[in-house]
Amino acid sequence: MTSNASILEGNVVSARTGTALGLVINPFAGMGGSVGLKGTDGKEILRQAVRRGASPHANDKAADALSLLSTVLPEVGIFTASGVMGEDAACNAGFRPIVLHRPRRGESTGADTIAAACAMVHRGVDLLLFVGGDGTARDVLTAVNDRIPILGVPAGVKMHSAVFATNPNNAGLLAAFYLARDPTVLIRDAEVMDLDEEAFRNDRLSAQLFGYARSPFERRLSQNAKAGGRPGEDAALDAVARQVAASMQPGRLYILGPGTTTRRVSNALGLPSTLLGVDAVLDGKAIGLDLDERSLLKLMRHREAQIVVGVLGGQGSLFGRGNQQISAEVIRRTGRDRITVIASIEKLIALGGTPLHVDTGNEDVDALLSGHIRVETAPGQSTPFRVTT
Repeated sequence: MTSNASILEGNVVSARTGTALGLVINPFAGMGGSVGLKGTDGKEILRQAVRRGASPHANDKAADALSLLSTVLPEVGIFTASGVMGEDAACNAGFRPIVLHRPRRGESTGADTIAAACAMVHRGVDLLLFVGGDGTARDVLTAVNDRIPILGVPAGVKMHSAVFATNPNNAGLLAAFYLARDPTVLIRDAEVMDLDEEAFRNDRLSAQLFGYARSPFERRLSQNAKAGGRPGEDAALDAVARQVAASMQPGRLYILGPGTTTRRVSNALGLPSTLLGVDAVLDGKAIGLDLDERSLLKLMRHREAQIVVGVLGGQGSLFGRGNQQISAEVIRRTGRDRITVIASIEKLIALGGTPLHVDTGNEDVDALLSGHIRVETAPGQSTPFRVTT
């Protein structure tokens, strides 16, 4: 594949005449993440997110993707839904979109996503680019089935599916490469997964495979589906968790990310924890469970902080997938040098040489995190691992 850098130095590639892209944005995707709601499926959860101070950012993610797309393929035709479901973002990126669907009540729902995607299938677009999370991926799959390829711009809270690019910029690049028939971009059958949000909020992980979608794939740009734990990991992870717990310093706030790996640290301390939330520990005591961004920032006032996180299996995600409460601002205030990453050597090997990914929504913080970071794999053992966006 032509390098990303050379393409963005002014070399515009060409798509075949009449190439068409479908665009659907879930404008509310991801709003529950920073406020600790673990999703925004349903009107009541959306209202809770707004009450907690959440703001929409899906159109910002769309803008990033479309900016790259317009640089590479400025003449591609775009079919979309009205307003914040796609029309606004496409116009702002310099395209002249054709609107195929308008929400009846002025406020989009999952039914609107399905209706818009169906209209794009009937129009015969070459690729449907959607902006959202796993719930949006399910709605798109319902409409599309295997009739056209789909590609996700990651903007949700839950993104376990393999139809997403690793970040919005890479979604724009991958869409452009596919539409330009780059020979190194393949079409694969990608899993569409989703979690039961109600179970998720009650600290139970209930994932389900909803089907497979045809989706463009390029190893550096595409996200894999989330993978579970592997045999033999438990003993090493328990031991390194005990080491992390024993090394905690008095007066320092420890922010523990979600997942079974970091829960082992709480277990080593004999403290309660939330499997799928973000907790805080100070001086050997749990001072906050299932915290949102605002609560974390409040606890961090006048205190040094340390972040302890695991690696999302299969995807290699470090920040930006399921732990959005640990926001760019939380990371910035903590500092790169006070981030502890725990993962088994088996999980790192399973990534097949691909780097860890960050997608905090803030370019400066993503750049701060990029490079190499040490991953604790066993007591007294760590390995440097590359981090990229």
